[in-house]
Amino acid sequence: MARKKKVLLWVLHRPDRSPSQRFRFEQYLDFLRSHGYTFHYRFLIRTKDDAVFYGNGNYLGKVLILLRSLWIRIWDLIRARNYDMVLVQRESFMIGSAYFEKVLAKKIPLLYDFDDAIWIPAVSEGNRKLSFLKNFDKPREIIKAAQLIFAGNSYLANYARQYNSNVWIVPTTVDTDRFSKNESRNKEKLCIGWTGTFSTLAHFETVLDALYIIQEKYRERVYFKLIGVPSYRNDRLGIQGVAWTSETEIEELSALDIGLMPLPTDAWTEGKCGLKGLTYMSLGMATIMSPVGVNKEIIRDGENGYLAASQEEWVEKMSLLIEDERLRFELGQEARKTVLEKYSVISQRNQYLSAFNQLTDGEI
Repeated sequence: MARKKKVLLWVLHRPDRSPSQRFRFEQYLDFLRSHGYTFHYRFLIRTKDDAVFYGNGNYLGKVLILLRSLWIRIWDLIRARNYDMVLVQRESFMIGSAYFEKVLAKKIPLLYDFDDAIWIPAVSEGNRKLSFLKNFDKPREIIKAAQLIFAGNSYLANYARQYNSNVWIVPTTVDTDRFSKNESRNKEKLCIGWTGTFSTLAHFETVLDALYIIQEKYRERVYFKLIGVPSYRNDRLGIQGVAWTSETEIEELSALDIGLMPLPTDAWTEGKCGLKGLTYMSLGMATIMSPVGVNKEIIRDGENGYLAASQEEWVEKMSLLIEDERLRFELGQEARKTVLEKYSVISQRNQYLSAFNQLTDGEI
């Protein structure tokens, strides 16, 4: 019987906590296990650490988290030879140095995965005073050290190829067995909605004026829903945000008839991988996205969803969908088909297996 190959997962967050981890590699682990791999999670930020690490103040608490994390990574380096390869998603340590990745890549093959333009400066509000600890050249240094790079889209891949020739474009994907098409619902009101986090709430707010126009135009025919920021409230639209959990996300998303993914146009959003829109589309939902970055590859305007750049276009596209149930259904069907063909776990899992096999067999 063949020996199981051992993979070290160097990540910041516990399983099922981070969207990047969930949709970039966690949903492939069972498939890879069935092909002879075992996985050892080594995450740094525990459940009880979240509020401290991402909140304002409590610098002593943050320092203690950093010191404990430092010890974890040092111990990992000592035991590195126990593994056949390591996967690093975005970064293995929360402050500036790429030291750990550089050292580990000399011991075992390192697969580096990233899905945002993380070389562009961005710091969470709770840690703004600690921004001096960040190093936005760190992704470049990890890319140079790694044996193989997974980049979420061509924009990210072009950045990585400046420093490493072994770059594969691997799109962010959805588990379409879990995100399965819901039966159409007969409702008196249509639900227009958005899902995200506090850090992306500003993106949702870029379409507020369009939503106010839609509310005035259709009144009792529509209502609005926001998932992921329970503290958010907009009395004018009748929105009280609801919390996101992995247990309830399908149910909450299934309430939506029209899913929105607005984005500003800048260097950071060019690197986004379209996950929000893909989750809507996987559920057979009519979806409207800003024509930014990979969104222009995902959406074929008028065929499997809509693209909207201006307030006028957002109002126009939402109005078309509100007024035509058949159109919503047909776009939703094509959206689901697109995800199945190009952005599903099934469509990409053999690429993961090939990468893992080549790395552990010394072919890369």
